[in-house]
Amino acid sequence: MPTGKLILVPTPIGNLEDITCRAVRILEEVDAIAAEDTRSAQILLKRYEIKKPVLSFHVKNEWGRAEEIIRRVRDGENIAVISESGTPAISDPGYTLVRKAIETGIELEVLPGPTAFVPALVMSGFPVNGFSFEGFLPHSGKGRRRRLRQLAEEKPRTLVFYVSPHRITDFIQDAVSILGDREAVLCRELTKIHEEIIRGKLSQIAGNISEIKGELILVIGTE
Repeated sequence: MPTGKLILVPTPIGNLEDITCRAVRILEEVDAIAAEDTRSAQILLKRYEIKKPVLSFHVKNEWGRAEEIIRRVRDGENIAVISESGTPAISDPGYTLVRKAIETGIELEVLPGPTAFVPALVMSGFPVNGFSFEGFLPHSGKGRRRRLRQLAEEKPRTLVFYVSPHRITDFIQDAVSILGDREAVLCRELTKIHEEIIRGKLSQIAGNISEIKGELILVIGTE
């Protein structure tokens, strides 16, 4: 019996027009869609008039759901995986599923597409020939500072972080203390109506972000 295919499909990080024709076609053709956030998935699917079964696939059920998805693909179904936004497995669920797909030998396809840190990196104006994407650092201050110290000891390069709004002030304070008061760019709500770019020294940015909200990407330069 022929097996199906597991397809990771990037989705817009904000503006719903930022999806490829191929991604739309794949979502129209698959048997089911595994989504990190079923509510945001339905908004996207409604926008493109796609009607497919949607099952939840998030950090709390990733292990168990991965087994189910692999089984269904082995039984012949084609299943797409989407994050709440961006590319699955990039600071979102998906890594475990990819590993299981490789281990079981099922067909795996990954589409190119939106990933929030790439436009932020390019927007920063900092060197892109050598950079480190760190995603979300540990929630604890101790874990965050440990990783920043490791980065401080390595060869200087552009650093890219995802940071939640309620941690950004403490994050910048730790970065200034450990990395120094470097030039940085804070990108907020990229591709959305309220997109905002804040540039300056880390200490200057810290003085302009009281009660900041939205999705944040912090890009730190080398000096």
